[in-house]
Amino acid sequence: MFWRSGVVNSTMLAFIIVLLIIGLIAGALARLLVPGRDPIGLIGTIVLGVVGSFVGGFIANLVDYHTLSVHAFHATGIIWSIVGAIVVLVLLRLFHAEPGRGRSRSRRHRWI
Repeated sequence: MFWRSGVVNSTMLAFIIVLLIIGLIAGALARLLVPGRDPIGLIGTIVLGVVGSFVGGFIANLVDYHTLSVHAFHATGIIWSIVGAIVVLVLLRLFHAEPGRGRSRSRRHRWI
């Protein structure tokens, strides 16, 4: 079978490793550029960078071609990955979707 050959498996493994490294770099730079504290950890930073890379791809497509074509993913580069990660981080802060920032259900209000 073609999919079990070593060429396809090593290419896919290399793609995943590069994606994680670019995600780590983009997420870390986005966290450094946006002021404030982010309790998301290393894996959260990588996920932020990977999601930001896809968001940056859509933003780059809007800027370059004035269209939002979801059918074509392309390498956007580290700059658009960082821009996308910044957008995702700002949206997370805007909607308070960060871990550890939720309201406690057992909190009581005192009216004294």
